Amino acid sequence: MRALSDDIYKQFSDFLEVQCGIVLGENKQYLVKSRLIPLMTQFSIEKLSDLIQQSMSYKNRELRTAVIDAMTTNETLWFRDKYPFELLAKKIYPEILEKKKSIKLWSAASSSGQEAYSIAMTSLEYQKQKAVLGMNVQIIGTDISNTMLEQCKNGTYDTLALSRGLADDRKRLFFNSVNDGSGKMQIKPEVKKLTSFRNFNLLDSYAGLGKFDIIFCRNVLIYFSSDVKSRILNQFAGALNPGGYLILGASESLTGLTDKFDMVRCNPGIVYKLKS
Repeated sequence: MRALSDDIYKQFSDFLEVQCGIVLGENKQYLVKSRLIPLMTQFSIEKLSDLIQQSMSYKNRELRTAVIDAMTTNETLWFRDKYPFELLAKKIYPEILEKKKSIKLWSAASSSGQEAYSIAMTSLEYQKQKAVLGMNVQIIGTDISNTMLEQCKNGTYDTLALSRGLADDRKRLFFNSVNDGSGKMQIKPEVKKLTSFRNFNLLDSYAGLGKFDIIFCRNVLIYFSSDVKSRILNQFAGALNPGGYLILGASESLTGLTDKFDMVRCNPGIVYKLKS
């Protein structure tokens, strides 16, 4: 049975907010069903309500992890919105490189890795175009989903994923074909070596991550309550080096959430710079 009562939905919504900070809101039963019904066969559970109740207990950690994975997995694409990556090359990298050669970036909630690898490709293109010597880029991608992290680390993508925002010349430059007739391609080692990936919940302490020059957290805050957004943004401020940059999604804003950043209008786009 795939029915989902209002009571079970409310319990699950509260559970998801506590575990991940994600706010489902009202009348999103359709989203829960579409994400979790495939798990019923995998875990041999006949009722969706039973699957949800079991996932909220601590008895079946595998199911709990699979449910959180399913609910926190979001679609992504290469070079999303384009302007953040253009700003790296045109504004942010030159500014940082005037002071130091090492640049550390964080791709928060990196999903299946397209953002982190897009940053890596941008970095390699910049180094080649500007003939920059000694530039050291370190990109850390984090996500709450272990399934997504495995995809990130493997760096292999099918034809559908490769068609979303990735130009043919970049495919030739930065990918190798997987010779199994599937059309899949894998990120080249020189791109991979700029990146590392780890499991991380944005609700946890950021102390173990170190300091960053640039943080990407795009199209993620929209899923959180205002209080959680504010907490995350203030933690981002604490994780940035002086003068560091925060890059959000095109529809996201800091208004009323934190006073630790200055908004920098660019052409195109907006970024946020940590106040000195």
